[in-house]
Amino acid sequence: MIRLYPMHKKAFIIAILLIALGGGGYWWYANQTGAGERYKTPEEADAYVRFDMEAYDIILANFWKKSSDAELADLFRLSLAKAANINPDALALPTADREGTVKILAAAFAKTEGEQKKQLALDTLIVALYNLPPVGRSGLLSSGQVTDLRNEEKNIDPASNLYQDLGVQKSASADEVNDAFEEKKATLSASTSPQAKAALEQATYAHQVLADADSKARYDEAKVEPTVFDRVLRGGTLYLYVEKISPTTLAEFAASVLNASTTPALDSMIIDLRGNIGGTLDVAQYFLGLFLGANQYSFDLFHQDDYQAQRTAINALPELKRYREVAVITDGMTQSSAEVITAALKRFRLARVVGTPTRGWGTVENTFPLKTSIGTETYSLLLVHSITLRDDNQPIEGRGVDPDVNTSDPKWKKELSTYFRSRSLVDALSQEATQPPLR
Repeated sequence: MIRLYPMHKKAFIIAILLIALGGGGYWWYANQTGAGERYKTPEEADAYVRFDMEAYDIILANFWKKSSDAELADLFRLSLAKAANINPDALALPTADREGTVKILAAAFAKTEGEQKKQLALDTLIVALYNLPPVGRSGLLSSGQVTDLRNEEKNIDPASNLYQDLGVQKSASADEVNDAFEEKKATLSASTSPQAKAALEQATYAHQVLADADSKARYDEAKVEPTVFDRVLRGGTLYLYVEKISPTTLAEFAASVLNASTTPALDSMIIDLRGNIGGTLDVAQYFLGLFLGANQYSFDLFHQDDYQAQRTAINALPELKRYREVAVITDGMTQSSAEVITAALKRFRLARVVGTPTRGWGTVENTFPLKTSIGTETYSLLLVHSITLRDDNQPIEGRGVDPDVNTSDPKWKKELSTYFRSRSLVDALSQEATQPPLR
């Protein structure tokens, strides 16, 4: 039985007036103190019903795929059945729309109370979000999980302590950092144990970060670790390993290019995106601007049957003009915004792609805070808002970006000369494209 909540006579009159005057179909309920709140349906006076239905409305308005009210209502019906552990055939919608969803939620929640009621509301929403396509990409986040997500996007690890890895204080001078590393290197190199090898790798990385003034400053300020690692390879090729796409990646990439501008004879570049899990999509528009210039078309996002063109947001970097040929190396773990960058560079013939097809993780997720509270914790929806497209306008999701030269082909090295004229670049790719990235 659906539990209805009584209204005071005055509130009932106001509700009727609101409907007559075009008040958006909201119901007005007066609480015991006389203050009023507006709800879309009578059942949403229950915070648990309102919690799930607020999410319902956010999904309908913001999910990448345009869904009908009937489709979303059925998703919540099936999710409620799963959460309540009942046969979905025994749970019928009075009407295949939002109002029908409200009624089955209210009826189910009326049979529970306290923590059990809260858990049913949470589980119903978790199941619904999980099953939105692509399955498993959307979800419900607590406030702590939102913070963790933001730190991950910014490449911040609050638990890291690179100074401790070297055994020095944060106030240590550059000479003290170097001396500490040499001492650790000598000690750890004498051991063949896996633990010593891992400790040496971490100490080497810590020294690499703290010995560079720019990366040290970023780490000291916000614990932001580097995402770009550069090498000048023999013969005239600048190699840039971009480990992740974060807000600092653009400045790091530009700094590496500017630092290399004083090195003579550089005419080709490798951008290694293997294992790059992506990150902040906004950075892609800035990154591509370094090559294309400001306010140029860069890529499309697809949202609810609409193609939304994205444009670059920064002027071109003149120092990039010297690089007549650019290669991007990819693998099956190149994903997200790294795939977007790869597809755009390929589309505009700014680079050729060498490696294996990318992962095919082409969704753009946004967080949407829920205003309704059902306890002390606050929650946000992590929702796929858009999907990205590759160079042939097909979705990246489930397909990935195909390389021009696939290194899984036994004859791939012979194909390099078809796409590249630079002997230095061909030699560098022949050596590095199937070896671990240079960090």
